[in-house]
Amino acid sequence: MNAPSSRMLTMLSLLQARRDWGGQALADRLDVSTRTVRRDVDRLRELGYRIDALKGPDGGYRLAAGSELPPLLFDEDQAVALSIALQNAGASGAGIEEAAARALATVRQVMPSHLRHRVDGIRFERPIAGPAVDPAVLGVVSDAVHGRKVLRFDYAGSEGAPRRTEPHGLVARDARWYLVAWDLDRDDWRLFRLDRLAPRTPAGPLFQPRDIPTGDAVSYVAARFTGGDGSDGGGWPCVGEVVIDLPARDVIPWVTDGEIHDRGDGTTRLVLGSWSWIGLLASLARFDASFEIVGPPALADAAAVLSDRLGRARGRQAQ
Repeated sequence: MNAPSSRMLTMLSLLQARRDWGGQALADRLDVSTRTVRRDVDRLRELGYRIDALKGPDGGYRLAAGSELPPLLFDEDQAVALSIALQNAGASGAGIEEAAARALATVRQVMPSHLRHRVDGIRFERPIAGPAVDPAVLGVVSDAVHGRKVLRFDYAGSEGAPRRTEPHGLVARDARWYLVAWDLDRDDWRLFRLDRLAPRTPAGPLFQPRDIPTGDAVSYVAARFTGGDGSDGGGWPCVGEVVIDLPARDVIPWVTDGEIHDRGDGTTRLVLGSWSWIGLLASLARFDASFEIVGPPALADAAAVLSDRLGRARGRQAQ
């Protein structure tokens, strides 16, 4: 039988991994009696974990949210993922840089040395700077989105009465936060930047969610940034795929709207969009690295045209 402290950590990990556990199933997994399970559950409750008892033939347990934050248990991959996210928190525009730095220091302090080396080897050399959003504003708007409550707010550059909206989603893009909402006074979908928004409280009445034109808030924001209104699904008119001779860590800081897939051999599969095929090639050229075009054929055709143009430009310079 495991020592009580080790067994309790294992139990906590199991409860975090699955919503419900039958009492006998938990006992079998830990190789102890159901009586020992009950005793260990009581000890975890004393440490601040809220573990609810479930009714049923042999009872059961569920880890629920409590009134305060007890100690947490992470596996190695979760700890590294958390540390990376905290390092990049400054680029979120949520105004949480100081809190993120303190949290990262706390997590790093208790990491084994081999995990610290993994985390310390990852750096975001070029965080995208954006206007900070007051965390309190982010909280109010997020609550209104989650609660499906009408949100009133003053908006920079907009005169007159406060805007009245039905908030449907919050999206972070290029270090800015955007609210996707139905504007009740203009009877249309609108996009609002949170750094320009001052909520009025309390929140308004409940509303029935509408269908966002593109299906979800993220794709709606993407459509607006590529010149669409969301009615046709949005997206760049020209989208191409290449394999670039750079590891993903050297590509990620420079891509704010695209798909990145690390191939594990020092190269990266990259999917990008642009207004034109030539414009897409210009975006790829900024990496100053060789790349292979995967598709579509139109991108390869544009590369041939651009190559000819550059060759002729070089010839004129030589003359």
